[in-house]
Amino acid sequence: MSGFPYPAGPGVVRRSARMDTSVLVVDDDAGFRSLAVRILRGCGFRVIGEASTRASGMAAALDLRPDAVLVDVRLPDGDGIRLGHALAALPWSPRIVLTSSDNDAAGEVAASDGGLLPFVPKDQLPTAPLLRLLAID
Repeated sequence: MSGFPYPAGPGVVRRSARMDTSVLVVDDDAGFRSLAVRILRGCGFRVIGEASTRASGMAAALDLRPDAVLVDVRLPDGDGIRLGHALAALPWSPRIVLTSSDNDAAGEVAASDGGLLPFVPKDQLPTAPLLRLLAID
């Protein structure tokens, strides 16, 4: 995790006892996936896989059975919001958090799913309440 400064202050998640929470990252941008993995591991999550498309994300989820999935809203082969709903409906009900670098995506998410799936803009990921959003109760 060296070379990536973690901000201090309210709302910043520190390492937790929830190291057993497994996370899958689904995003078509390899650079963002790498950053997300570092952030998630720094927050105490166990990242068990990465995928770059809707199809590979669903296949990875079925294979790896993550507790939580971070999903980009826009994927090259389909809608990340629909993928999020499909993932949330899996038998083990993984927690889903949607993300995007497009600030307009928040409105798109709210309009399309009624705010059922949490959304975090990519630029806010380092300070997002990830433990609350991704952790399994």
